Amino acid sequence: MKLLEIKNLWVSINGKQILKGLSLDINAGEVHAVMGPNGTGKSTLASVIAGRSIFNIDDGEIFYKGKDLTKLSVDERAKEGIFLSFQYPVEIPGVSMVNFMRNAIDEKRKYFGQDPISMHEFINMMEEKKRLVEMKDTLTQRSVNEGFSGGEKKKNEIFQMAMLEPQLSILDETDSGLDIDALRIVSNGVNKLRTPDNSFIVITHYQRLLNYIVPDVVHVLYDGKIIKSGSKELALELEKDGYEQFIK
Repeated sequence: MKLLEIKNLWVSINGKQILKGLSLDINAGEVHAVMGPNGTGKSTLASVIAGRSIFNIDDGEIFYKGKDLTKLSVDERAKEGIFLSFQYPVEIPGVSMVNFMRNAIDEKRKYFGQDPISMHEFINMMEEKKRLVEMKDTLTQRSVNEGFSGGEKKKNEIFQMAMLEPQLSILDETDSGLDIDALRIVSNGVNKLRTPDNSFIVITHYQRLLNYIVPDVVHVLYDGKIIKSGSKELALELEKDGYEQFIK
């Protein structure tokens, strides 16, 4: 099943063109890696899919599960199963992880006409997902990301992803600032969450992340459009010879 379909997407901000005719298809069950130099539009692509309003869609189409994504608000996109992991996760002082996650799950359930999750079911779910992503109990007992290290914030986002069970997860430079142990834990969590029904977009500069999260397709994004797509071996080519080999 085609989960995400982007056709000839042109996106700008404050009059500056960022994406320039980008097209991308992602089927359910696939992992796609998007690589490219700084300033080529990788984070813009993630933000536009998630629905950030600071960007202008000048032309093109985005369909998610057959729905016109541009017609859905940020909130609706999240409830429909789109999850964005930020490059720099924010702290939310005074908001406990438990309340944050339970409210998020209940809002999603309400959107689909389901009853709120019971406390018993929620606690069991939290314990299961914490084990999955190797999350310490002390972290879930605190406010969202408050006082967390960089690695703890990234692990917390993977925990949130595990709890929300999105169908399309976008990981925007999740490996940024992670040491080897944290990278392994985060990657293992992602791999355990992979199913035939969900998909991932992994945005990264470095091939090292793709040693842990093996992509089905690798895309090279340059100057606002995808200039090359290939198998996981393409990432090794980029690591060895750089992006210049594909730039004409």
